[in-house]
Amino acid sequence: MKVLHLDTNHSLLIEQFAELGFENHEDYTSTKEEVEKKIHDYDGIIIRSRFTIDRQFLEKAANLKFIGRVGAGLENIDIEYAKYKEVFLASAPEGNRNAVGEHTLGMLLSLMNHMGRADRQVRKGKWKREQNRGVELDGKTVGIIGYGNMGKSFAKKLRGFDVEVICYDIIGGVGDENARQVGIMEFQQRSDVVSLHVPQTEQTMGMINSEFIGKFHKPFWLLNTARGKCVVTDDLVEVLKSGKVLGAGLDVLEYEKKSFENMFAQKPKAFKYLRKAKNVLLTPHVAGWTVESKEKLAQTIVDKVKARFS
Repeated sequence: MKVLHLDTNHSLLIEQFAELGFENHEDYTSTKEEVEKKIHDYDGIIIRSRFTIDRQFLEKAANLKFIGRVGAGLENIDIEYAKYKEVFLASAPEGNRNAVGEHTLGMLLSLMNHMGRADRQVRKGKWKREQNRGVELDGKTVGIIGYGNMGKSFAKKLRGFDVEVICYDIIGGVGDENARQVGIMEFQQRSDVVSLHVPQTEQTMGMINSEFIGKFHKPFWLLNTARGKCVVTDDLVEVLKSGKVLGAGLDVLEYEKKSFENMFAQKPKAFKYLRKAKNVLLTPHVAGWTVESKEKLAQTIVDKVKARFS
């Protein structure tokens, strides 16, 4: 089979595909339109988030048998049409779930203990201890929205803390020894921390908005290492100002481009507020972006394609 690699990834992908007898071609610079002109020659595609694999693209990919998406989500692929075309879709949430769990925990502890602000102050020669008095995680209720690979990983990281972990998911029966599944009303009543771990779908886009947040009984810390478009940023800014949200750890932003690779061109007013807010921690979509996850993501794709076609 001929495989076209559209994004750079760990070298093991090409090496192990070659061992399977696949013919590897690399193209990391051509435009989507240029790739469409030759995609009919290929049996497989390996991509991260360079561009959208839409219906038009899939129609031109007459011989396509599989798409390997080296990442957790498939929102940049027309899943329904790919299934109609009988194209095998392989994503790799197993590959970076540990990295996401660790990053989420790190963001939470940093927020609760003002580590970002304290670091900036000390670098400026300021030594403000009382202003940076932290809040302990022990005794809190941590609520996880979306209890799949990423949510479960975060819950596992919390086992060393004296916390109650609850989860909410549209799929029933996903709770386990690390998190008790509850309904949305109990979730909003009890949570001191809310961590988002859902895919980007029509149901989840904009789900964290003023109405949703307004139903929580207590102020809470918000973490988003999932997808930026799941949170309405303008609404988040308002609840940060009011104190309904105590602080936010955001690895993803609503304004990101579909490729996730470059910062958005425009700088909306809400983003300007987030940049200056002392109770907001921002990272550039790197929660699952570790040395180890790069290898694990690639290996997961190889294993899934190998299981299907060898």
